[in-house]
Amino acid sequence: MIKKDLAIANHNRKYNCCQSVVCAFSDEIGIDTTILFKASEGFGLGMGCAKCTCGALSGAVMLAGLKNSDGNLDTPTSKATTYQLVEKIVLEFEKNTGSTICKELQGTESGIPLCSCNDCIMIATELAQTILDL
Repeated sequence: MIKKDLAIANHNRKYNCCQSVVCAFSDEIGIDTTILFKASEGFGLGMGCAKCTCGALSGAVMLAGLKNSDGNLDTPTSKATTYQLVEKIVLEFEKNTGSTICKELQGTESGIPLCSCNDCIMIATELAQTILDL
């Protein structure tokens, strides 16, 4: 199944936007789907309904760390390269959607939505797939 289709299927099963993106890649990053589901739960609706950073984008950012981090607790050396990947994801996401903020994407205050949740999920999934080579 194409990753963006899997992510949308997750969303249709009531996963939040972050969970939808992250859980679509559980096989590629070698982490159990249930763990990813639990870890990403608080990022839905722009971080716990706060309508801040888009959950789908948060999922792609989470994947950057899961894919790129060296996991070295004593002397971490991968932060700089992870940050570079995240910057690419964030800038491309904003370029494609018009914002990184959930309430702006949904048009909560303006009444003019910029991008639907499903479109944000598909864009974030595609960016994770291409930029992170997943």
